[in-house]
Amino acid sequence: QVQLVESGGGLVQAGGSLRLSCAASGRTFTSLIMGWFRQAPGKEREFVAAISRRGSNTYYADSVKGRFTISRDNTKNTVNLQMNSLKPEDTAVYYCAADSGAVIRTTSRGYDYWGQGTQVTVSS
Repeated sequence: QVQLVESGGGLVQAGGSLRLSCAASGRTFTSLIMGWFRQAPGKEREFVAAISRRGSNTYYADSVKGRFTISRDNTKNTVNLQMNSLKPEDTAVYYCAADSGAVIRTTSRGYDYWGQGTQVTVSS
């Protein structure tokens, strides 16, 4: 089992920034592909970003490219999502996810473990 604990959500005005963090335990962190997903009320959970096990490769949804940055610190077992130039449409519950496989996935079904979610609200 892998336990994921998220932090950093909150309320921010449009154009502002937030940094989400996710701390992992229960597995060797470097064996995990890490991702971020989000789900707005009434909408399906969608892929946001993912990072490979050593951090060599990153992937982003088109809607956040150029604004969000995913990173990981394997010495601290953490993955982060820096969110800049936030828009009201970014409002959602953001979930940290971990995948014990070897290939980066961009769908929810590709991930084995999930955090509890943290609310991000962007006001206009």
